[in-house]
Amino acid sequence: MAEPLEARGAASVASGQASAAARNGAVEPVAPDALGPRVADTVAAGGRFVMLVGLDERSVGGDGLAVEAIAAGPDGGLIRLRAGLPLAEPSYRSISSLVPAAHWDEREAKDLLGIVPVGHPDPRRLVLHERWPRGYHPLRKDAAADVRPPDAARHLVSFEVHGEGVYQLPVGPIHAGVIEPGHFRFSAIGERVLHLDARLGFVHRGLEKLVEGHSFAGALPIVERACGVCTVTHALAYSQAVETLTGTAVPPRARWARVLVAELERLYNHVGDLGNICAGIGFQPAVSRLGWLKERLVRANDALTGHRYLTGVVAPGGLVADLDPAGLAALPETLDAIGVELASAVRSIVRSEGVMARFHGTGVVSDHVAEALGALGVAARASGLGHDLRRDRPYAAYDELDVGLVTASTGDVAARFHVRAQEAHESLRLIREAVGRLPAGPIDTPLAAVPAAGESALGAVEGPRGASWVWLRAGADATVDRLRLRSASFANWPVVAAAVPGNLVPDFPLINKSFELCYACSDR
Repeated sequence: MAEPLEARGAASVASGQASAAARNGAVEPVAPDALGPRVADTVAAGGRFVMLVGLDERSVGGDGLAVEAIAAGPDGGLIRLRAGLPLAEPSYRSISSLVPAAHWDEREAKDLLGIVPVGHPDPRRLVLHERWPRGYHPLRKDAAADVRPPDAARHLVSFEVHGEGVYQLPVGPIHAGVIEPGHFRFSAIGERVLHLDARLGFVHRGLEKLVEGHSFAGALPIVERACGVCTVTHALAYSQAVETLTGTAVPPRARWARVLVAELERLYNHVGDLGNICAGIGFQPAVSRLGWLKERLVRANDALTGHRYLTGVVAPGGLVADLDPAGLAALPETLDAIGVELASAVRSIVRSEGVMARFHGTGVVSDHVAEALGALGVAARASGLGHDLRRDRPYAAYDELDVGLVTASTGDVAARFHVRAQEAHESLRLIREAVGRLPAGPIDTPLAAVPAAGESALGAVEGPRGASWVWLRAGADATVDRLRLRSASFANWPVVAAAVPGNLVPDFPLINKSFELCYACSDR
């Protein structure tokens, strides 16, 4: 006798919950000095560094601090290593000398929690700038979110190269137009850059402190607004973490709708970023043409969801509201027209010898450097690294899709341009398939359980700039005790700094725009 449909559905839900729990990984207590060698061994075996999270354990019954290092093994499973640290002297042997991809994570944990990575190659402040008093760590549980600490004396230390003929060229943090603040200090000889020191954090908002004590639903708008152009990415990663904590299975319609809006977010970002690359050399015809295509895409987003940048669409358990039927019906025709125009625009760019002469050989990131620094997304795939969470750790309905992997080998601006252009067309294909396979049915489901205080889980989404990860620990009564968002931009900014030396100072705008990273989600 055939198995009843309801039984098969229940079995599928149970299997999905078990799979999510298994992929979440179990926390393994380790000695502080064992963190680096263990993570390095995982990376050497073909795994990848994921993130490092600083923790104040006093809110969950502990008496000190802790640091958790997370890596993905070669099979995609997570390895979670946690070391407890005394409150009086919270320190551990830095892992950055063995795993360079961790060096911004460690500096951030030092700033926000006072956890010292002994032997770190660059122990300067990262997030908290010169007006923050020494010894004040805002993510500790005894630091109030609504109390401003007293200003300290100004103290800014930049990394500079010194020698005969070397000069310093400071740029920012205030820039022309609407670009967010970031300070770039070039050490150069003539027009040739020897070193770039990139400094962000000028609009640090303390979002990870603000969400503490909020309900899972109440924290969502804060997490979602960490970045204005990665709203689906961050809301979905956060929702995945909540759903894993609560053992919640998302309805099929919501799973497919999540694919649809995630690819729309990738598409409008990629189309806009292709134009922004051209803006880096003043190729205005392409800037205008691709800017209009992006505008048509965000209008389609508005027709489909009620928001041009897809805010307020994804939530734990599914979607906030269903997709608009009229917007959904009009979407395939809109995408067909945009696909034709996009292909024409890209052809006009690559056929311009002057443009491509600027792209080729500029801002090269080798596969070795990309792997060592943990490059993500387009930045990784343009250097030949075949990493994509949609294939490596499928979520939503990506396990039912064949996601084409686009890579290049030269690691320069031209490679990042071509990868983006081809990924945009792949997103067009995936959106069409998602529209065609979108089932009827409910768009959300209540959270299945209330997690115990102290339980933690992760969520991860392949956004327009690469993999963004959310680490979430539950407090009492389904509230947020600790959250860390490691955005793809946060991971990729050190790669930008590595791409610039050896190039000319006027090449920096082009190189920077070929990555087109967010400042906001790094300054969260």
